[in-house]
Amino acid sequence: MTRHEIDSPYAWFRLGISMLISTIGGVGMWSVVVSLPAVQADFGITRGAASVPFTLTMIGFGVGGVLMGRISDRIGIVAPVAIGGAALAVGYTAAAYTYDVWSFGVPYALFAGMLGTGASFAPLMADISHWFEKRRGVAVALCASGNYLSGAIWPTVVEHMIRDYGWRHTYIGIGLFCAATMIPLALLLRAPAPAHRAGTIAAPTRQQGTMGLSPGMLQTLLAMAGLACCVAMSMPQVHIVAYCGDLGYGVARGAEMLALMLGFGIFSRVASGFVADRVGGMKTMLIGSVMQMTALSLYLFMDGLTSLYVISALFGLFQGGLVPSYAIVIRECFPAREAGARVGIVMMMTLLGMALGGWMSGVIFDATGSYRAAFANGVVWNTGNAAIVVFLLLRRGRGVTAALSHA
Repeated sequence: MTRHEIDSPYAWFRLGISMLISTIGGVGMWSVVVSLPAVQADFGITRGAASVPFTLTMIGFGVGGVLMGRISDRIGIVAPVAIGGAALAVGYTAAAYTYDVWSFGVPYALFAGMLGTGASFAPLMADISHWFEKRRGVAVALCASGNYLSGAIWPTVVEHMIRDYGWRHTYIGIGLFCAATMIPLALLLRAPAPAHRAGTIAAPTRQQGTMGLSPGMLQTLLAMAGLACCVAMSMPQVHIVAYCGDLGYGVARGAEMLALMLGFGIFSRVASGFVADRVGGMKTMLIGSVMQMTALSLYLFMDGLTSLYVISALFGLFQGGLVPSYAIVIRECFPAREAGARVGIVMMMTLLGMALGGWMSGVIFDATGSYRAAFANGVVWNTGNAAIVVFLLLRRGRGVTAALSHA
């Protein structure tokens, strides 16, 4: 089989296929958000209880990213993606035949979340990072955008299907579609990895050499930052549909806002790639954190229909670059052969943050009867994320100063 080079036309073709797979497989994350009101009504449960399947799915999604990342580090990306397509079919079909929140959430989280969607995000980002050097930031950001393309496309599709056919038939149709598309697409990624990758360890970069932290400590801090930023990120993404329903605007308007939010997130992710190629992943992460906190704060003060559309667009535009920044930082600071597992670990923490934030917001709503306190909770977590990133940047700055003083 022909071995292709880094930054080659094939690398860009592979990026396109990876984005398509991520767009399809990402449905496991977004469909459960749109179906939340219908599932709550069908099962006769509270908003907090109805948020449990999303929480379980995000936990499964995160664990699956680590598992599939390790598999892809060892045998390549084809098997994880093919397994993911089959698992999505199993998970959606099983969930469609359940009649309480736990029998719905557990199989959905295990198959659709962990084995399905888990194979379509972090492992693909890690894989594509090996195929680019000059435009690695842009390539990783574009690959990460597949998840947001999924969020821009699937919510409105799922909302229409649920309205016309019910959530159970919709779930069966989604599962079959995923299997029929992802498995053939996986076969297009069979080309051997670039020649330089096998058995090599990337040289330490300036970030790795000047932070003065052990690899384990740096990994831990990045994981904590990922958890905090996504607790904040989850509030609008998980509850905007239900929030609009509570305000009397209807769930369809909420689904449109979610799609708008994630559509603008695509532009943010691509732009963040260009920024990261110029200033590095860490500074890009800080920019995204501050901008996300700014947009999230606006939800505290405005709840009109037009203002919610505008704020949702701004939120997507401001926060989309955060998640791919973690993958870029990891490639800047760790050996290439560890990319799949290390990216998977940090992505797992971001998804645990989404899970925790989605659940916390539902519980806070049940306790207060309002989402205002939930938005404020998100701002607090976002502040913690920004503090960690500032700490890492200061560590790097001190390291550069020390290196210059000894030169």
